Amino acid sequence: MTVVTKIGAVCLGVLMSAGAAYACPDYSKSGARYDYSGSDLYQERRFEVRAGGNYNVQGCPIRLRSDKGRGFFTSQPDFTFKTYGMKGYRLVVSVVSECDSALLINTGAANWYYDDDDNGNLDARISLTRPSDGWLDVWVGTHDGSVCDAILSLETFN
Repeated sequence: MTVVTKIGAVCLGVLMSAGAAYACPDYSKSGARYDYSGSDLYQERRFEVRAGGNYNVQGCPIRLRSDKGRGFFTSQPDFTFKTYGMKGYRLVVSVVSECDSALLINTGAANWYYDDDDNGNLDARISLTRPSDGWLDVWVGTHDGSVCDAILSLETFN
């Protein structure tokens, strides 16, 4: 192996490992954007999405404030919601899918939440008891790395 080949192999390895770190869920990117108040979400809102991704959240430096577990997500959020008037509401974010879904949320208060099966039937559900106003990034992934059709639902309760 020549010196140039060795240097090329080392550079490729560095680039691949940097790419893997960058491929974690990234809240600085935006998904499909929507604006809703707490009262707007008092009526359930549903969104079609393709669940899944290539990157296992277990390998990412994310500090989860909820369940921990395996889940495969994209780097970019599927949805970015701007929320306001959330005081006094509980926000439930859930998934119904054709596979074992997983849900990842980054809130306006910079908190990360993950769930795998709390909605029953291997689907994900996260209930935010005191949601903050601001940006809410949502990733819909899968537990095992598969890909499937899914419906994301957001609804507030008093």
